Amino acid sequence: MSAVAVIVTVLLAAAGGLTLTRIIRGPSILDRAVATDVLLAVIVAAIATEAAYSRDATALPVLVVLAVLGFVGSVSVARFAARRNDTSTSATSDGSRR
Repeated sequence: MSAVAVIVTVLLAAAGGLTLTRIIRGPSILDRAVATDVLLAVIVAAIATEAAYSRDATALPVLVVLAVLGFVGSVSVARFAARRNDTSTSATSDGSRR
């Protein structure tokens, strides 16, 4: 079982590292927001994997809180991006659209 744990740890660490690279190098704020959401999903997966490996259910409330936090964050970013897009395509003073 320890070989599986090592493989899962390496894969989660690689996913976290690549996600951090996207957060740092992301060309737009939306890329960084999506990468942050993916990083949160990787963290949730790591906590869930540790809880399953140790057969300890005390981490479940933390997983629920992180899942709700990720959902609320994603919805907030999507609403912000939609509102920002609406203002950029609004009518100009002569009535034409950009």
